[in-house]
Amino acid sequence: MFDNFPLWPDRASTAAGNVDALFIFLIIVSGLMTGLIFTAVLYFAARYRRQRGVRAEQIEGSTPLELTWSVIPFFVFMAIFAWGAVVYFKSRTPPGDSTEVYVVAKQWMWKLEHAEGQREINELHVPVGRDVKLIMTSQDVIHSFFVPAFRMKQDVVPGRYTVAWFRATKPGTYHLFCTQYCGTQHSGMIGYVIVQEPAQYEAWMSGGSTGPLSATGEKIFAELGCVTCHRTDSQGRGPNLQGVFGKPVQLEDGRSVMADENYIRECILDPGAKRVKGFQPIMPTFQGLVSEEQVNALVAYVKSLAQPGTAAATTKTAAVVSPQDRPEPAHSTGSQVQ
Repeated sequence: MFDNFPLWPDRASTAAGNVDALFIFLIIVSGLMTGLIFTAVLYFAARYRRQRGVRAEQIEGSTPLELTWSVIPFFVFMAIFAWGAVVYFKSRTPPGDSTEVYVVAKQWMWKLEHAEGQREINELHVPVGRDVKLIMTSQDVIHSFFVPAFRMKQDVVPGRYTVAWFRATKPGTYHLFCTQYCGTQHSGMIGYVIVQEPAQYEAWMSGGSTGPLSATGEKIFAELGCVTCHRTDSQGRGPNLQGVFGKPVQLEDGRSVMADENYIRECILDPGAKRVKGFQPIMPTFQGLVSEEQVNALVAYVKSLAQPGTAAATTKTAAVVSPQDRPEPAHSTGSQVQ
């Protein structure tokens, strides 16, 4: 209906129809209420205009009338709230089998890395009909990831991850904007989301990969000496990371937190903030020692340890790092991620 309407963006995601329907409903309700109010104002202004010899009289209110104009708007607003809540929670709950893409925003570009290892700048290639989860952080100031055709917008803030997801419904090239003023070249922080047919996407994915992001994280994990403390047996000075992602973790102060992406990130950059029960605060901070891309790789690696078949790889990595090859003690305490 609106495909040829110049002020209406393309609908290219599964969420676009729901967002548009809610928006149209709000416009209709607002228009009807505005029309009703102005009609009433004009009618009463004409009907009860000032007349010579006529004085105003006190009019007692009507209880049924007051209940009517209170109850009906209440149910209309509750319907809007419920509808909006459903749309919001759907847009903020990525499916469990989504393809993951790590996004790092900086003045003034988008850096993106697929879980399979492909890297892009200001472009994001995705297949049509597949759920894509964006795990985003900023290297400097607040940015915002906005794709009008997908009806999705998510702020990207420094120091933590924010998450958004979408499923593209038709191939094409769609605009990507930053909608938070982030500096003098904010208007130039643009890009494209390129939606391809599955065969085209697989062909694109087959070239230029440096290996899975989790494999890069495993290498960094070994280089930083994390394997000396985070072992798969009971001899490690740090928690065993095998299978920890997505599960609750008991902290020294009695709290229980979920081991999600933000928790793992915080444990790498500020290990003293949430200390695991039963372990000493011996891990150094890696704030400023690893880049945002390296943090993403480490997070991807820890997440991969929650999947079957990774224990052997972790043990092998620990075995090949001999004592003389390990870093100095200040850096050999590994990561206190649970």
